[in-house]
Amino acid sequence: MKKIVTLLLVAAMLVTSIAMLAGCGGETANEDFKIGFIFLHDENSTYDKNFLDAAKAATEELGLSAEQVIFKTNIPEGNECYEAAADLADQGCDIVFANSFGHEPYILKAAKEFPEVDFCHATGTTAHTEKVANFHNAFASIYEGRFLAGIAAGLKLNEMIDEGKITAEEAKMGYVGAFTYAEVISGYTSFYLGAKSVCPSVTMEVQFTGSWYDEALEKEAATKLLSNKCVLISQHADSMGAPTACENANVPNVSYNGSTKDACPNTFIVSSRIDWAPYFKYIINQRQKGEAIAYDWCEGFEAGSVALTEVNEQAAAEGTQAAIEDAKAKLIAGEIKVFDTNNFTVEGKKLESYLADVDTDANYEKDTEVIKDGYFHESEYRSAPYFDLQIDGITLLNSMF
Repeated sequence: MKKIVTLLLVAAMLVTSIAMLAGCGGETANEDFKIGFIFLHDENSTYDKNFLDAAKAATEELGLSAEQVIFKTNIPEGNECYEAAADLADQGCDIVFANSFGHEPYILKAAKEFPEVDFCHATGTTAHTEKVANFHNAFASIYEGRFLAGIAAGLKLNEMIDEGKITAEEAKMGYVGAFTYAEVISGYTSFYLGAKSVCPSVTMEVQFTGSWYDEALEKEAATKLLSNKCVLISQHADSMGAPTACENANVPNVSYNGSTKDACPNTFIVSSRIDWAPYFKYIINQRQKGEAIAYDWCEGFEAGSVALTEVNEQAAAEGTQAAIEDAKAKLIAGEIKVFDTNNFTVEGKKLESYLADVDTDANYEKDTEVIKDGYFHESEYRSAPYFDLQIDGITLLNSMF
């Protein structure tokens, strides 16, 4: 009898252990769980496709069925977002996630109306100050990924100089940017600093489009940069406009949010992106375990949240992959700081101090000292970028947006 009781106890303990493991990252324990996703565009946007792919990968890995995952695409940055969020809550979603900066006020409104649902939002800035228990922001240290992509660009410029295709003084890159938000400024500056770390003579021009996704405008912006004798193009915009312009002109291109190698085999070098799958798994597991989701979440290479595609050897300079891996290891070890103040100036001066607008308010007041220990501490005081400096070596062709 004792043996039977002992065996029953052991069996019960094994069942409990398996259930606990399932809730911590294997299969989802609660079959009634639902998660809803709100996307600004659809898979035709490289930005939104990156989110869609990550959502599918994360939910499949955690064993969620198709009935437990709801996608809403082409949701504008307006009241349509609130309506989509409210509808997902009404459909029984435990978590609602939205992926665009302009979605934030509408997601916050929904969070206040549906306190039993966790509302998570990418690229937002207010969760850490609003402190609404079920409202959360998330981002990743993508500036480190862009820095590595910049190294690939700088090595390509060096190759062009060595081959006599351009002079050192002609090493000018172009950059297609969506808006003059800190997120875009942080991105193009880190990309430029990566290039400058290996090609000291590099300069860069930035052309803004005033839109996250407009293929015609992005292609037009890239074409203008090419006409200004930019010899390599990168972007923070969401369509194939700029990569296509580069392929047509046979000009090297560093894309964003995924490989464009299939469409641009002769010019695509590499791409950096945020991998959102780790965050999606995190929020699902936290909810399943009944534990709080961080107000403001930001991770990088070690968590798998920042990623680069494989280098396209057909277009990249020799040794590019090795150089990226070496710099990545140094970033992880803290030996390289992307915004090291020894490596850039503003109006000819090295910065010793800078107040950034970290705690967002209506007047965009600068509130937080972000330079210490010799570098600008990006995405450490909140997840979304707040680097908004205009450094020497970068020229803005338009900044009305």
